[in-house]
Amino acid sequence: MSAVNKPLQVNPLKLSAPMGATLAFLGVKDTMPLMHGAQGCASFTKVFFTRHFCEPIAIQTTAVTDITAILDGGDRSIIEAGENILKKATPKLIAILSTGLSETKGDDIKAASKGLKKVKEIESVYVHTPDYEGGLESGFAKAVESIIDQLVEPASNIEISTVTILPNVNITPLEVEKIKDFISDFGFIVKALPDLSQSLDGFLGEKQGAISSGGIDIKDIKKLASSEVVISIGQSMKRAAKKLVDKNRAIEHLHVDSLNGLDFSDKFVERLIRYKNIKPSTKIQRWRSRLCDLMLDSHFIIGKKSFALALEPDALVGLSKAISEVGGEIEIAISPTKSEALKEVVAKEVIVGDLEDLERACKNVDVIITNSHGYRIANRHKKIIVIRGYPNLEEVGNALSSDLLYEGSTYFLREIANVISKEEHSV
Repeated sequence: MSAVNKPLQVNPLKLSAPMGATLAFLGVKDTMPLMHGAQGCASFTKVFFTRHFCEPIAIQTTAVTDITAILDGGDRSIIEAGENILKKATPKLIAILSTGLSETKGDDIKAASKGLKKVKEIESVYVHTPDYEGGLESGFAKAVESIIDQLVEPASNIEISTVTILPNVNITPLEVEKIKDFISDFGFIVKALPDLSQSLDGFLGEKQGAISSGGIDIKDIKKLASSEVVISIGQSMKRAAKKLVDKNRAIEHLHVDSLNGLDFSDKFVERLIRYKNIKPSTKIQRWRSRLCDLMLDSHFIIGKKSFALALEPDALVGLSKAISEVGGEIEIAISPTKSEALKEVVAKEVIVGDLEDLERACKNVDVIITNSHGYRIANRHKKIIVIRGYPNLEEVGNALSSDLLYEGSTYFLREIANVISKEEHSV
């Protein structure tokens, strides 16, 4: 892994930590994320996720201005924003996210959170997410860590056959649901923190809510320390899992770097089999056979191509592995931020960079996998592109895509192979 030696990002791939934290809180039922910073920070995040998911996004802001930034210590504006929220909506949790502005000012959001609880008698969680530190993936992980730290109640006993999964930011709402169902087939009762499968899954409800419409309930979050097992998915979620274990040393921690492709899925199933001592269901076995068959079929198409990936670190690990399993060559993998996960990426070159670096690498590859901002690059250089990550502005139903486990990996390889095949036949 190496960092590109240049003084600035020319065409940024990186997304901010407050955006990642916002997405995490949207997976907690009846929550209002409150971004402590300038109004534009929250407005951009709201528009960004609204366009990606085609869903209304609940978020509020303290709307710090140049005047309040100087005169206000931060506490008062957060409490006032909380009062305004409660006039219009009835959240059970207000989640306070810092930004680069409020962190640079040095505002004490911990004290403000406690003040909000006293004044309004409402649950409140705070998380430090300055824009200048980390990115989308780490911001999401920090939010989950804060939820566990501040809401989960310590326990000494465990409830047999209960599992808490901690999905990383790259896992779509449908993928969360698929993972829960997959683990349930082994006889577990599963909770996810956060649970986007119940809030941003594209479900058409009776009305649009002013707060997060679904997700894991706060009362369930408080009891998570009674889980028999916690499963962290992705390197970014390892620390959150350890925090949950700290709440109850009897919890068993299982970690997987990814659930993309045959190898990662097999290792995950093996661990569940060892833990539960039961065979996987017929449905799971059939999907494994389908994946193996599709790997044979797609090998002759994907195996002839070279790839460039520009995604979040945990996503790079899974997708690079899945492509390499059928013979695809990953020439370069570009991450927006540093991460331990980058050591596990299967690629000839792994760098921390931006979309300008992706464009420079275009001459040596056939296929690009990145977000929607890669479209112009692909068109300029006449390269095949497959959209993954945030944002995806050209397609609808992004919450319903699934690349994980045997079933999702089958469809992922099918998509890649068919996109390549169609492009070759259209020339």
